[in-house]
Amino acid sequence: MSRLAQRFAQLKAENRKALVTYVMAGDPQPSVTVPLIHEMVAAGVDILEVGLPFSDPMADGPVIALAAERALAGGTNTLDAIAMVKEFRQKDQDTPVVLMGYLNPAEVIGYETFIQTAADAGVDGMILVDLPPEEAEKFDVILDQYGLDQVFLLAPTSTDERITHVIKQARGFIYYVSLKGVTGAATLDIQSAADRIAKIKQQTDLPVGVGFGISDAASAKAMGAVADAVIVGSAFVKPFATLSVEDATAAAIAKVKELRAALDEL
Repeated sequence: MSRLAQRFAQLKAENRKALVTYVMAGDPQPSVTVPLIHEMVAAGVDILEVGLPFSDPMADGPVIALAAERALAGGTNTLDAIAMVKEFRQKDQDTPVVLMGYLNPAEVIGYETFIQTAADAGVDGMILVDLPPEEAEKFDVILDQYGLDQVFLLAPTSTDERITHVIKQARGFIYYVSLKGVTGAATLDIQSAADRIAKIKQQTDLPVGVGFGISDAASAKAMGAVADAVIVGSAFVKPFATLSVEDATAAAIAKVKELRAALDEL
């Protein structure tokens, strides 16, 4: 059983919802990432998403796009980000880690080298935003060889046919994008998202996580009531744009505790 499956099974047995948090690898400097994610786990994070810095993101709003620019300017590339996961694994063998990024770096590195390196580092899954399931067969075959899960996105605009197609290929969990927009967008239609998540869950036993637009206790609690996991990114990344590393880290940990407390009220 994969770390993702184990973690979701554990949380289900405890009647708790997963808190999934995103950090951009290497933002604002390479030395920050590993200590930060250790602190976030200690504060209550269940699953980590580690962002791969990329210069041309299509799903990220300005907060995460600028974080990628800072990371790239500081010298962090895709293989450096994976090396950070390997360093994290020296002290934490239990917390699932999912890489989130775009296909271009994997193409440049080569699918098998990219996936093997990630597997060797202790990565558990991949979210490649611009790799649709219709074109993912070659990538999926290699992921299977190395025991990694491919997590696909579904959106408010996904058709019934698309939902069925994604469910057949997805592993680990389903990532439901709660709004029409980019990461960090402010408009969140909770009822619409709840209806769509219920529809997805009728067709699969895979956990469903919901992300985009969740930034505080109220929105996390509302989404946690209808999903298996709440995924938060921009709220953790934003402090590093304006605050010192120490203050930004403190803000990120305070946010973890706020969200964890809200989910634990469910």
